[in-house]
Amino acid sequence: MKTDSAFARFLEARLRRTIYAWDHFPVDSIVEPDMPCYIVVEDTGFGISEQVRIATTDSSSEIYSREFTKQIKDKEDLEKVKIPTVRFDRQETERMYQSMCSIFGDILKINKKGIPGFWFAPWDELIRWFGVQDALSDLILKPDFVHKIMERLTNSYLRQLDQYEEQGLLALNNSNYRIGSGGLGYTDELPHKDFNPNHVRAKDIWGCGAAQIFSGVSSVMHEEFALNYEIKYMSRFGLNYYGCCEPLDKKIDILKKIPNLRKISISPWADLNNASENIGIDYVISYKPSPSFFAADSWDIDVMKKDLEQNLNKVKNCIVEVIMKDVSTVKYKPKRLWDWAKMAMELVEN
Repeated sequence: MKTDSAFARFLEARLRRTIYAWDHFPVDSIVEPDMPCYIVVEDTGFGISEQVRIATTDSSSEIYSREFTKQIKDKEDLEKVKIPTVRFDRQETERMYQSMCSIFGDILKINKKGIPGFWFAPWDELIRWFGVQDALSDLILKPDFVHKIMERLTNSYLRQLDQYEEQGLLALNNSNYRIGSGGLGYTDELPHKDFNPNHVRAKDIWGCGAAQIFSGVSSVMHEEFALNYEIKYMSRFGLNYYGCCEPLDKKIDILKKIPNLRKISISPWADLNNASENIGIDYVISYKPSPSFFAADSWDIDVMKKDLEQNLNKVKNCIVEVIMKDVSTVKYKPKRLWDWAKMAMELVEN
């Protein structure tokens, strides 16, 4: 890094990473001829911060295991979950914008940009406050309590969204912006037909939802304790993406209840044959190959090619995007990413 200030280093890192990826694994990436200056928003959050113990195997890595301390134990603790307060910091936004214009103004167009969507996964939050084991066991042991906390948290998310919408802090994301755990948001189905460019609404943009901790939860309980609440939020958006690491191939029937659903995550733990049969061409299959190959001591790109080819054949009659994600390690051999990208592009093009 050549720059000194935190803000300059943030911009430098973004540019260097973009160039590195483009040079070595561009795949279907897009680089637009502008630089977004995201507005500064103060958001107080939900009132609880995770209390966590961590375990690391590599001190230089940002990947580590976590054990959460339970902070919500009974109905009295529900009061800990607050409705966020959202405020636009106009002065700090303008300072950043002018700084970026002075740096890039004769090279790249600088666009002030609002918040282009949210990662909506209330169960990702709850496990940080409950702990994983208690969160799942309470579905059976204390279902009424779980419903109360989900109702409160969902309402807090909705009030948060209201404030972003009312203050005009949202931005379109049908562009070079990643949606959910999938690919880029480019689409001609957004914004809504009565769109006002001076006031972006939730129905003008992509939304998303996920309940990763429900991997081993039945469809009936998934719908009762997650989806019924997620739909309240996702129904506000013009298009929706659902899922992340949880296997969803056997839950397509309940996911069809999500308004404006377009993409479904099919993770390495899902059965691609089930996914192909149950999804067909009704939705985009956002297929996630297993990243485990990158963590192996030995590297054999032919083995990866055979695996990817077999799996793509299972979904050849569907509409598919391929997302290689959750790569926690490449064993300090980044060329593995270059090799995989080259192989994958040749495979799908053929």
